[in-house]
Amino acid sequence: MRLTINDNELAVEVFGDDDAPVLIAHHGAPGLGSRAEPRATFGPFADTFRVIVFDARGSGESGGNEPYTHEQWAADVEGLRQWAGVERFVMAGGSYGGFISMEYAIRHPDRVSALVLRDTSPDHSNDDAARRNAAASTRVTIDMAKLDRINTGQVRDDDDLRDCWREILPLYDHVYDPAAVEAKVAATPYRYATHNYAFAHNQPHYDIKAQLPAITCPTLVTVGRDDWITPVECSETIVSLIPDSRLVVFEKSGHSPQIEEADEWRRVVREFLHEVGADAR
Repeated sequence: MRLTINDNELAVEVFGDDDAPVLIAHHGAPGLGSRAEPRATFGPFADTFRVIVFDARGSGESGGNEPYTHEQWAADVEGLRQWAGVERFVMAGGSYGGFISMEYAIRHPDRVSALVLRDTSPDHSNDDAARRNAAASTRVTIDMAKLDRINTGQVRDDDDLRDCWREILPLYDHVYDPAAVEAKVAATPYRYATHNYAFAHNQPHYDIKAQLPAITCPTLVTVGRDDWITPVECSETIVSLIPDSRLVVFEKSGHSPQIEEADEWRRVVREFLHEVGADAR
């Protein structure tokens, strides 16, 4: 369906019973990501939750009304909560979607019953680590000019964004599969203006470490051991700062344990949500 949230049209999908507890999942990679990943990741949770996934403002099939700020993206989540008609819900997000999930929980602590984070960071310190990891890769030789354009929001157009995305995709998975990389390149919706704003304007100023102790809900942080772009130490920092949080590292995953170790990842998330009572009707 298409919903108008905060004067912008969002492409939204809903799965599960209308009276089930709500889980809203935010995709990563603004301008590259879409609801396809959280749909695949959290769709199976529709046996327990009313799962809401969507293309964020400026991404996928959603409208592109500016601004593309963290404040606006968090406000759009709040708009979805209001549309869903619930007081509290489970907030979930991976990678850049984790940024927005944490910022939403900081802004609206009484609205989040539990927080599920995956392969994310509390600040932009991962930028330097990612560049070092890319340069040191023995898997492929990365064109560092392309890496710098995509990581600093300087891509020229959608075609350039596609080319830079193809360049760095081999770094993401625990096991490199060139065919899988090409499939991801083909399946990605490209919105270069959104991507550029996020990485040229938002990312350099992103640092929420001082606010993380204000997150009061139970929090699960998951990360792949071989994550090159938001390494394990980023998740360790998050867990050190959110009072009621725990960390699970997936040893045979890169940036996407929800795909590379899907069964185990879902088991861990289900057990966490049940333990904290977030799945109770």
